[in-house]
Amino acid sequence: MNGDNKHPQLLDFIGPPRRVISLVPSMTESIFDLGAGEYLVGITDLCLVPENAAHRLVRLGGPKSPQITEVIGLAPDLVIANQEENRLEDVEAIEEAGLRVWVTFPRTVEEAIKILWVLVRLFHVEGLSSSRIRTLEVTVEWTTHAARGRPPVRVFCPIGGGESVYGHWWITFNRETYAHNLLSCCGGLNIFADRTRCYPLEADLGQAPAEDPGKRDTRYPRVTPDEVITLAPEVILLPAVGSTGDVQYVQLTELLVKTPAVLDGRVHQIDNRLISWHGTRLAKSLAEIPTYLQLKQ
Repeated sequence: MNGDNKHPQLLDFIGPPRRVISLVPSMTESIFDLGAGEYLVGITDLCLVPENAAHRLVRLGGPKSPQITEVIGLAPDLVIANQEENRLEDVEAIEEAGLRVWVTFPRTVEEAIKILWVLVRLFHVEGLSSSRIRTLEVTVEWTTHAARGRPPVRVFCPIGGGESVYGHWWITFNRETYAHNLLSCCGGLNIFADRTRCYPLEADLGQAPAEDPGKRDTRYPRVTPDEVITLAPEVILLPAVGSTGDVQYVQLTELLVKTPAVLDGRVHQIDNRLISWHGTRLAKSLAEIPTYLQLKQ
């Protein structure tokens, strides 16, 4: 499954595709924000939609567990997926049913904005939404320019975690990801930008030799508390999901008590969508993330 952010064949539609399924929550949000929500017929259980549209949309399960028979049964003109958020086997099953699938895979803010332009042209909503995207482009320029005017802030951002016989570990991301590029635009220096994931887990935690990763994803390494402490983050952004956020916060601050971020009270719980959702959510990310990266002089 190879994501194609441009996907020019999508523009072969004579008019807007009338029946669209989105298996990507951030894309669902963007479609509504750009004024094309009327074309959606199916969404995931994690998608956020306006209250007045919820009654007519079919919920199809999670992004990684969509109900394929229901997807096919809705007879969509187009299914929108994402290389990271959806499973290859699900995308292949949908394609084998003869349905057109657009697999997105933005790894930079620039690529995310290009996808928004594709959406605008695909749904023929240029008049409604072009100015909104141009404003977003200008905001990216302003935010990036402002960030260049001050020293970058060393940031650690765990997006998951777990326990092993070797102790606690966190999942984070390197420079080949959208989250990294977004942090960079906002003035953050990702302390694990150059860290690649090793296989198996024991190798990633420094307890065994690494094997050839082959085609496996190496962009999301598992890192130990000792690694984080050594790299001395000035700010820690902790994406919170559900009611577990406070527990994660307490555990993290105890394990990383020696870092500048914890010592100076700069561990911030944030909405996980700020760092993981591309699309129109970017406007909110650009407004909020830089505020967490302000260091007291």
